[in-house]
Amino acid sequence: MTLSTTKNATRAEARTPPLSIGLTGRMGSGKGEVARFLRERNFEYISLSDMVRAEARLLGRPMNRQQMQDVGNRLRREGGSGVLGDRVREHILAHPEIRRWVIDGIRNPAEVTALRRMPFFLLLGLDAPFQTLLKRLLSRNRDTDRLSETELRHRLDREWGLGEPPDGQRVGDCMAMADTIIQNDNDLRELDRRVRIWIHEIEENHENH
Repeated sequence: MTLSTTKNATRAEARTPPLSIGLTGRMGSGKGEVARFLRERNFEYISLSDMVRAEARLLGRPMNRQQMQDVGNRLRREGGSGVLGDRVREHILAHPEIRRWVIDGIRNPAEVTALRRMPFFLLLGLDAPFQTLLKRLLSRNRDTDRLSETELRHRLDREWGLGEPPDGQRVGDCMAMADTIIQNDNDLRELDRRVRIWIHEIEENHENH
C-alpha cells in the first residue's frame, strides 16, 4: 500500500462515524456475554451502570441491586431521564480515535434517545423466556442474585417497567425501540452464533457507510 493510499484510507475512516452498539435487556438475558463477544472483536466497553456505581461509591456503603436501581433512578430524576445516555455520548465523542463501542446497561428510553444523537448508533435487545431468566438468575449465585424466586420475579418486573415512574427502570420500552432483538433461549454457543451473524452484517454496512 502506498503512502497516498494509506492517507486516503485514514481520511475515509475519519469521515465514517464510530460504530456504537447499545445493549438492553433484563437480568439474565445475556447482555454480559454479548459485551464479552464484542470486546473480543476490539469494541471498547462502556456501561451506564459504571456511572451509577461511581455515584454509589460516593455514598460510602455497599450496594445491592435494588439500591443500585434506586441510585440510578435518583440520577435520572435530578439530571433528566437521559442523563446517563448523555454522559456516555459525551465520553464517546471526546474520544474520536476509538472507532467501535459497546454500551451496556441501557434501561430507560430517554437514554436510547440521547444515544441516538450519535451518527451510527444501533440498539440490540437481548431476550429470553421469563422462566429461563429466573432459572439463570437462581443458578448463577451472584451476591445480588441470592434471592427467592418471588423476589427475583419482583426485580424482573420492576426492571421491565412495572410500577416504575417515567425516569425509572423501563427495559420493556427500550426493547420496543431496539433495532434488532436476539433471542437468547439456547446455550452460549448458539448465542455467539446469532450475534456473530448479526455483527457481520452491521460491520459491513458500517464500512460502506
